Amino acid sequence: MRSIGEMGRDSGLGVSALRFYDRAGVLVPAWVDPATGYRWYAPEQFGEARLLARLRRSGMPLADIRLVLAGWAGGDAGLVPRLLDGHLRRLESGLAEAREELSAVRALLGHKETSMTTATATARLTLPGAGLAAALDAVRYAAGTDPELPVLGGIHFDIEGDDLHLVATDRYRMAVARTSATTVGGTADGASATASDSASDPAGRGGRVQVTVPLPLADAMRALLADGAPARLTVDGGRVELETQGRQVAGQSLGEGFPDYRRLTLLPEGRRLTLDVPALRRALGEQQAGVCVLVLTDTVAIGDEDSAGDRVGVNPAYLLDALAAGEELLLEYIGPKAPLVLLRPDVEDAFSLLMPVSLEG
Repeated sequence: MRSIGEMGRDSGLGVSALRFYDRAGVLVPAWVDPATGYRWYAPEQFGEARLLARLRRSGMPLADIRLVLAGWAGGDAGLVPRLLDGHLRRLESGLAEAREELSAVRALLGHKETSMTTATATARLTLPGAGLAAALDAVRYAAGTDPELPVLGGIHFDIEGDDLHLVATDRYRMAVARTSATTVGGTADGASATASDSASDPAGRGGRVQVTVPLPLADAMRALLADGAPARLTVDGGRVELETQGRQVAGQSLGEGFPDYRRLTLLPEGRRLTLDVPALRRALGEQQAGVCVLVLTDTVAIGDEDSAGDRVGVNPAYLLDALAAGEELLLEYIGPKAPLVLLRPDVEDAFSLLMPVSLEG
């Protein structure tokens, strides 16, 4: 007999998936300890679990999987191939339809790009070195590394008036931080400098200039800010430069458009809970792989799918990264499939979003 942990590890399904398939009646353990509720699986169920894992990775619906497993166990030589062929035909049909729709979307995007005029953005802002360093540190971890999406392999600089928002995302998480221009005599130093756009609507103090800085350049900027002295940020078209204490780094920005992060943060109001950050870090230190189940009651703790309270799955390594933002954090919970929002109660415009991981299989 295999324990649920051994079965999850050897089959590739995972413990949470096995619990789900047990409740769904797809793969019921051979024996459940009446005293502890612990699940045990017979040796012949290992082959079924491996088959189930492959079928789920192929996207086969649970209703068909039940029939495939029943045919497999019953030695039906005709039913299983017919089910597999039917599923493959649905996938091929769905792929063809998806290709048509994506081709239409590409055509729309191409039309939009050709109809837009390209403006050369210019902005100059003097920022506190410590504030800019902290903002870079707060978002750096969320930047993407997928070579197919190079625009996410950078940190987005969004300058509006005297404020600089930094944003990074790899699709599964997003971090946003803000710093503002230094003040001299009660006036932001960036006020007299230009923050303008050569298009017909000049940015001025209330306009926006946006540019995405590639990670190597962003890291070089961060290294330049070691002493915390004020730093001068200049954006001139596609060129970005940071200067402090007579030293400077400069380079070209990423040419592609960054996603509208403000739209991505338009979320309904959720329930806010205070996080015990040290306790969560200790618990997450023991689990750096798989899926972590957060259990939300009056507090937030790590549990399993059978725990009482709202449950949401997360990537434990991603959550640990987000917890590095501070010792006092709040978690805003909207729903099991909505992004989790982690924010500091003492800092405005600094937060991170974390996409949940499905606990259904």
